[in-house]
Amino acid sequence: MAATTTAAVSWQPQEAGFKEICGLLEQQISPSSDKSQIWQQLQHYSQFPDFNNYLAFILARAQGKPVEVRQAAGLLLKNNLRTAFKSMPLTNQEYIKAELLPCLGSTDRQIRSTSGTIISVVVQIGGVLGWPELLHTLVKCLDSNDMIHMEGAMDALSKICEDIPQVLDAESPGSSERPIDTFLPRLLQLFQSPNATLRKLALGSVNQYIMLMPPVLYMSMDTYLQGLFVLANDQSSEVRKLVCSAFVQLIEVRPSFLEPHLHNVIEYMLQVNKDPDDEVSLEACEFWSAYCEAPLPPENLRAFLPRLIPVLLSNMAYADDDESLLDAEEDGSLPDRDQDLKPRFHSSRFHGSDDAEDDDDDIVNIWNLRKCSAAALDIISNVFGDEILPTLMPFVQSKLSLLDDASWKEREAAVLALGAIAEGCINGLYPHLSEIVVFLIPLLDDKFPLIRSISCWTLSRFSKFIVQGAGQREGHEQFEKVLTGLLRRILDDNKRVQEAACSAFATLEEEAADLLAPRLEIILQHLMCAFGKYQRRNLRIVYDAIGTLADAVGDELNQPKYLEILMPPLIAKWQQLSNSDKDLFPLLECFTSIAQALGSGFSQFSQPVFQRCLDIIQAQQLAKVNPASAGVQFDKEFVVCSLDLLSGLTEGLGSGVESLVSQSNLRDLLLQCCLDDSADIRQSAFALLGDLARVCPAHLRPRLPEFLDVAAKQLNTPKLKETISVANNACWAIGELAIKVNQEVSPVVMTVISCLVPILQHAEGLNKSLIENSAITLGRLASVCPELVSPHMEHFMQSWCIALAMIRDDIEKEDAFRGLCAMVKANPSGALSSLVFLCRAIASWHEIRSEDLHNEVSQVLLGYKQMLKNGAWEQCISALEPPVQERLSKYKV
Repeated sequence: MAATTTAAVSWQPQEAGFKEICGLLEQQISPSSDKSQIWQQLQHYSQFPDFNNYLAFILARAQGKPVEVRQAAGLLLKNNLRTAFKSMPLTNQEYIKAELLPCLGSTDRQIRSTSGTIISVVVQIGGVLGWPELLHTLVKCLDSNDMIHMEGAMDALSKICEDIPQVLDAESPGSSERPIDTFLPRLLQLFQSPNATLRKLALGSVNQYIMLMPPVLYMSMDTYLQGLFVLANDQSSEVRKLVCSAFVQLIEVRPSFLEPHLHNVIEYMLQVNKDPDDEVSLEACEFWSAYCEAPLPPENLRAFLPRLIPVLLSNMAYADDDESLLDAEEDGSLPDRDQDLKPRFHSSRFHGSDDAEDDDDDIVNIWNLRKCSAAALDIISNVFGDEILPTLMPFVQSKLSLLDDASWKEREAAVLALGAIAEGCINGLYPHLSEIVVFLIPLLDDKFPLIRSISCWTLSRFSKFIVQGAGQREGHEQFEKVLTGLLRRILDDNKRVQEAACSAFATLEEEAADLLAPRLEIILQHLMCAFGKYQRRNLRIVYDAIGTLADAVGDELNQPKYLEILMPPLIAKWQQLSNSDKDLFPLLECFTSIAQALGSGFSQFSQPVFQRCLDIIQAQQLAKVNPASAGVQFDKEFVVCSLDLLSGLTEGLGSGVESLVSQSNLRDLLLQCCLDDSADIRQSAFALLGDLARVCPAHLRPRLPEFLDVAAKQLNTPKLKETISVANNACWAIGELAIKVNQEVSPVVMTVISCLVPILQHAEGLNKSLIENSAITLGRLASVCPELVSPHMEHFMQSWCIALAMIRDDIEKEDAFRGLCAMVKANPSGALSSLVFLCRAIASWHEIRSEDLHNEVSQVLLGYKQMLKNGAWEQCISALEPPVQERLSKYKV
């Protein structure tokens, strides 16, 4: 298929090759063809070096062929260029580029659009500096006043701005000019074009630069804002949507630009929040949340609230075409399809404070005007608090009093509104809380499933306050009614209601904790009944509710009558699922919570669970190297969930896990996981390493140097901020190992210390937990090897004491202070320059429970008092704040 070619421009296709490829493309777009066979033939042609030239020729010049064939050639060319452009001979690159540019003026819109897409891909790969003809052509077309050429150029330019805006914002070598300097004035000019497509593409392109804010846009801000005000009432809804998007981005990124115009912008946003086009009103609705989060005075918005709140409320009603309305009809006995199962993400185990909250308040995650309006009301209620109630509540009450079937969506929106303001307006609502709950409980039995489901959610938003009131008789009755109401709904026949009720119940469980103990039997009966009834998707939420229950009630669960209800169905499911079934993830998580709650009570179930976790990890490690022989595809979630369940077992069984560990290859598997290239796997592996160090360090000893070495490496990485949770767990595990194996850590002590000190010295921007664990581990290493650590103490004493002062009283803090005392004993002068910080750290204790540590700390202070003569000790004490001085007085100094 070679063609006669001396230079790019004189390349000519051969007739036979041209016909063959066109024939294949015609077959490819025919609905009845054998796609895989054609694909193989096209792959065969791809071997020829000038195949892509043919595709460019067909797109640009095959006038006699159907547009669909030319377009298919273009799309295939685009896909090929992504992988092949850089390795192509330069002459072929130049030929393809030269053929693409005239297509921008093609009379056929599809050819123009396809060429624009390919041009954007070429720019993504090679930038614009190596293709000066492109910029000249785009400018020439934009200035031509010929609608076809202008549209073609604008189409390509808008795709470049959307995909890779930064390439136009880069300075050309040897000049301070940037391509965007040339284009921006032309784009702003096009805001006034009579052609709606040009207005839309020009505005969309400029909006891409709000985040980057190149100097030329900064200087042209007044012109841009004037343009936005002119386009604000454009006939094209796509243009109005882009105007809203511009205002939302500006308020997020550069609110100062909008400040002089805020009154007009808010007025406009209020108007388009009622736009007949839902996409425009959704974009406008984003403005309210963005405004509340911007550093702007709330005052500007306050005057608009009486008009804004009714708009938000009316937009919170379900739209007639909302997908949820169809879903809500679905019968709970119908099996789920695979596409109904949302991907789920297990968050690896984490040791310490600062664990991220999981905010899955929302019931189904499709963003729309209803949800956006509810989110806006939520944020507004958090900013303005109870002052929105006089405006809001009359609307809510009037909607709730509409009892006819036709008004169910209005009623539902009012219940949603109550849930949305539950946090922000709680002070104003609290005196009426029992009335609100009394009103919501009957709605749990409403004939409309979406009213039943939203009532579950809204009750869960008040669960903290419902639980707080359960101490008094009236409040306790109310708590019971909510509890039984949600349990009833857990057994609803409707999938949406099941999901909402189970999620709401999990929220109530977290708040209620030991208040659930007297009702455990009835709760377990309902949850296990749901377990037998639910389809796959909602089963995941039942697992979550069971796991949350176990976390909430702890060892209360460890009674035969409860275990007889809970365990047989879970074990049956456990045996039914294969090691490669993703439905195993939530079950592994659920078992993790149960194992921790039951403690030694889980030992009767532990052997098969332990062994299966090892089998899963082993199969996955094989699958990573050789999926064929493992019989499964690698998926790190299996490893992470299994490691976390082993941690739960270790925590629950304590030293009882030793008999399982001693007869297994867990040690070697765990070391492999600690070396894995996935951060999530390493994070869970180091959590398990620390848990095992606590209860059976002897089994880690044979490979201790390797464990310590790989753990230390996690702390010494240039990408520390990206893998902070791995570093956190590794740091904690080193400390746990140190206090168990004592002197055996000495070979890595100084390596670890040299990693911990920079973390403590540059604490800002790192998470609280890593700082705490670093301070504790440093202290634990010092307590076992004071002679190694103390010579260096003056380098880190100040930042270490600052970190120690932030830690709450517990056993880990005691360990750290034992290290502190051991170091001071070995090198008293090392802490002299940081004595004030040392005193503050000691004063951070409310009470040292351990008598011998209390005495050691007293000895340290007394030692310095005797060491510092001539009023120096008194001077040090006088530099401390009065509360600190008072707390130190209990050490008799």
